[in-house]
Amino acid sequence: MINHASPSGSTPAKAYFLVGAMCIAQVLGMLGVFAFPALLPHFIQLWDLSNSQAGWISGIYFAGYSMAVPVLTSLTDRIDSRKIYIISCLVGMIANIGFSLFSQGFWSALIFRALCGVGLAGTFIPGLKALIDRLEIRFLPRAIAFYTACFGLGMSVSFYYAGVMFKWLGWKIVFYVAAACSGFALVLCLVILIPRPVERNESTSPGLLSTLDFRPVWQNSTTRAYIIAYMCHMWEMFAARSWMVAFLTFAITLQADPTPFIAPTTVMAVAGIFGMVASILFGEFAVKFGRRRVVSFVMTISGLLGICLGFLADVPYPVLVCLCIGYTVFFQGDSAAIHAGVITSADPDRRGVTMALQSVAGFAAASLSPIAVGFVLDWTGGGNSSISWGLTFGAMAITAFLGLFLLMKTKNLDNL
Repeated sequence: MINHASPSGSTPAKAYFLVGAMCIAQVLGMLGVFAFPALLPHFIQLWDLSNSQAGWISGIYFAGYSMAVPVLTSLTDRIDSRKIYIISCLVGMIANIGFSLFSQGFWSALIFRALCGVGLAGTFIPGLKALIDRLEIRFLPRAIAFYTACFGLGMSVSFYYAGVMFKWLGWKIVFYVAAACSGFALVLCLVILIPRPVERNESTSPGLLSTLDFRPVWQNSTTRAYIIAYMCHMWEMFAARSWMVAFLTFAITLQADPTPFIAPTTVMAVAGIFGMVASILFGEFAVKFGRRRVVSFVMTISGLLGICLGFLADVPYPVLVCLCIGYTVFFQGDSAAIHAGVITSADPDRRGVTMALQSVAGFAAASLSPIAVGFVLDWTGGGNSSISWGLTFGAMAITAFLGLFLLMKTKNLDNL
C-alpha cells in the first residue's frame, strides 16, 4: 500500500492533536461497552432473566465483535479506515438507541447487544489503523501506546458511568447518552480525519478475494510471535478482570474487620487507571530499551505476581488491595508494546489484515479465559479457600510465562 500524500500528522503539534482527539473519540464511543454488565442485577430482576440468559446477553457483545472484526479491519487494506469508523459509529448509535427503545427481554436485548459489538469492531482497531495511516513513522510507537491504553480507560469509564447515570436517571438514559457519545465520536472523526484514499501496490497488496487470507500474516515469524504473545496477554487480563472482584470479596470474609475501606469494584476501577498509565509508560520504555526486553520483563513480573496472589487472600486487606493494583499494572502494562510489535513487524500492505488476525486471536483468548478459569475455580473447591484461589490465579498467570518463552525463542524481535 502506497499513500503518496503526506500524513496529516506530519508535525509534532498535528500528531499530538490527532492522537488526543482519537483517544477522546474512542473513550466516548465506548460508554456503552460495559453498560449492560454494570447494570446486570437490575436487568435480571427487571426481565426475570436466568443467570445463563444474563451471561449470554453479556457475552454476545464480544461474539458480535469477534465475528465482525476480521472483515471490517481487513477491509482497511482496501478502503480508507475513516469510512469504516464513521459507519461503525453510526451502528453503535443505532444499537444503543434500539436497546433503550425496543429491548424488553432476552431476545431483543441479545440482538441489540450483538449489534453494539459490531460497532466496537469497526471503531477500535480500524480507528487505530486510521490513526497510523495519518502519522509519520516516528510518531507511531507513542501514538499506539496512548490509543491502546485508552481502551482500558474506556472500559473503566463505561462501567463507572453506567452505575452513576443509572442511579440518577435510570437505565434507558444510560444507553441514550452512550448513543449520543457515539454520535459525537462520529462528528469528531468527520472533522479531524482528512479523507485519505488507499493507493495499493497491486504486486504486493491482497486482492478482493484474498482480503481475509491470514496465511501471509502467519508466515511472518515476528508478527506471529507478537500475536501469540497478545493472546497470552488477553487471556490473563480478561480472566483477572472477570474474577478479581470475586477474589477480593472472598478475601474480605477472612479479615478481622469485614467492612472494607474500599469496595472491590472501586479497587478494579482504580487499578484500571493505573494499568492504563503503565501501558503508556512501558510503551515508552520499549522504544528506549527494546521491545522484547521490556515485554519480557513485564510478563515475568506479571506471571510471578499472579502465581502468588491467590495464596495471599488472608493478608491484611489494604496490602491485598495494593497487590491487586500492582498485578493489574503488569498484566495490562505490556499492551501498548505488544500492539506496536504487531504493527511495526507487519507488511505495510497487510497491516489491516494483520491487525484483524491479532484482534480475532486476542479476543478469542479473552472470551475463553474467564470460562476456563471458572472451571479451575469449581474444580478446586469453588473459591472457598486460599488454595483454590491460588490455583485459579495460577491458571491466569501461566500464560505470561508462555508468552515470555515464545518471545525468547523468536529471533529478530530486537530489530523492531
